[in-house]
Amino acid sequence: MTVETENDQHHLLALIKRARVVLWDFDGPVCRLFAGHSADGVASDLVSWLEGRGLHGLLTDTERESLDPQVVLRAVDRRHPGSDLAAELEERLTQEELRAASSAMPTPYADPLIRTWSAVGSRLAIATNNSPRVVRKYLESRGLVGCFAPHIYGRTEELSHLKPDPHCLNRALNAMGAAPADALMIGDTPSDHEAAVRAGVPFLGYASNPRKAKILREAGAGTVVESLERVLGLLRGQGASVPDGRPGHPGGD
Repeated sequence: MTVETENDQHHLLALIKRARVVLWDFDGPVCRLFAGHSADGVASDLVSWLEGRGLHGLLTDTERESLDPQVVLRAVDRRHPGSDLAAELEERLTQEELRAASSAMPTPYADPLIRTWSAVGSRLAIATNNSPRVVRKYLESRGLVGCFAPHIYGRTEELSHLKPDPHCLNRALNAMGAAPADALMIGDTPSDHEAAVRAGVPFLGYASNPRKAKILREAGAGTVVESLERVLGLLRGQGASVPDGRPGHPGGD
């Protein structure tokens, strides 16, 4: 489901025009981090590592079969918060994310949208559950780190601060001296939406397909787009020009 009605279009335009600060989730709106390095495989490897340490019973069947490395990490931290075990598991996940960054696929229209928003004077930040080391590696590979640095806020050793906790959004807002109402969060999961609501930040949902759009809308997201091209087009309509000179080029460079 995309933004289709005239009222939806006006709402999306209002979100864009009001945003002085744009907070981006990373995996999804900016890129597909695990496009060439399966997240399912990473989750299975983390589960196998735990089982190899005799910790098979640490996870429920649902957690073990989730095929989501973030679910595995959160489960361990809930049962052993702040432990060496959780820290070691987090570092293993970070190393897998770093490997994945080398084959990550840019989200269509994300690169030119990021450059355009930065060029017209909006300030950008990353607010993600991924490692900030991974985000920086990917952004550097795309020539985009200057659009965000130093405002990259990701996973810390305090794993209870992962979204839907609004901790990383609040860090970004505080560092940038921005009021929540002057910001916009772009995310692709219900936990992104919940974090934005809890931080008082307007939310724009990005969904790569109708199924994900439905999930976001059911979670309460009022405005959802299935392509960032729509956002880029509206932003251009405010008199912006795309810095890389290739309007509408999916993924930028």
